[in-house]
Amino acid sequence: MRRHYLPISLFLLATNAFALPAPSSLDARERRLNQPTPTPTPRPQIQVQPQIQAQPQTQPFTQPQTLVATQTQTKNQSRTANVPTEGPRPSTIVVIDAGHGGFDRGGIPRQRVPESMMNLDVAQRLRAVLQAYGYRVVMTRDSDVFIPLGTRVAIANSYRDAIFVCIHFNATPRSAASGIETYFYSSQSLSLASAIHYYVAGGAPSANRGVRRRGFYVLRNTRIPAVLVECGFLTNPTEAQYAQSSAYRQKLAEEIGRGVRERGMVSSNRYATGAATVPLQPFIDQTHYRDPDLRSKRKRSSKSSKSSSSKRKKSISSDSDSDTPKKSSKKKKSTPAKTED
Repeated sequence: MRRHYLPISLFLLATNAFALPAPSSLDARERRLNQPTPTPTPRPQIQVQPQIQAQPQTQPFTQPQTLVATQTQTKNQSRTANVPTEGPRPSTIVVIDAGHGGFDRGGIPRQRVPESMMNLDVAQRLRAVLQAYGYRVVMTRDSDVFIPLGTRVAIANSYRDAIFVCIHFNATPRSAASGIETYFYSSQSLSLASAIHYYVAGGAPSANRGVRRRGFYVLRNTRIPAVLVECGFLTNPTEAQYAQSSAYRQKLAEEIGRGVRERGMVSSNRYATGAATVPLQPFIDQTHYRDPDLRSKRKRSSKSSKSSSSKRKKSISSDSDSDTPKKSSKKKKSTPAKTED
């Protein structure tokens, strides 16, 4: 019996040796290996963000070029936006000259409304209008004082790129005379005179006496564009009443200031459209006339020359009655008339 059961026992022992242990006898390592592995959680944000940041590096020069182009476009737009719409402005300085002043009341004897005070009031109002436009204003006089003509011209010529505007009112023994005149002398002043006269004569109820070229002292001796505006006749009852109104003087100042501002819009073509809206005014050339600022002195000299010539005529006629003295007297009569012109 022992011979038959011994091999069977040995066979059972061998099979038990190679069998798997019980589940409770597994070690920790085998338990970890036998556990189901968890599925890894995807992290797309961590992998996508570096790719998004690395994209500009593939095109390092395209984006800066577009930025430079946009910057240059904005700079050009800002430069064009700063250009004034009314055209190039050659000057930003305006010298305003209020005519007469002090002991020189202006006008004619027995004139009721003093011209010097009217000139000063319009000039001060014009200064406020031009300063509101952005101009720098220089006044030859700011109070009721007398300034010589040479000093007025020197003040104007001390500013190289300025313009000169002289304010006056007219006067004459004929009370029916009325209207507004604008004077200039040099060709560079014609556009300024045209613009100022266009607005002043168009905005005032007085008659339009036109633009005139005349050699007044303050116009003839200035080296910058210069005009003289006659704002009406103070010897005319209607225009004198206008001048005594502060609203009318303000209107005159505003129209003169508008002409100064839009002097660059003057065009010789009357049918021009667009920016050129002020027509070039026709003018009357009166340069052969005497300067009214020096008229009193020249009248005295002409009177003295006439008296001396009349004395010579009397002496010649008393000396002889021949034909030759008569011819010489006729020649002497024609010479003073030429000098007076």
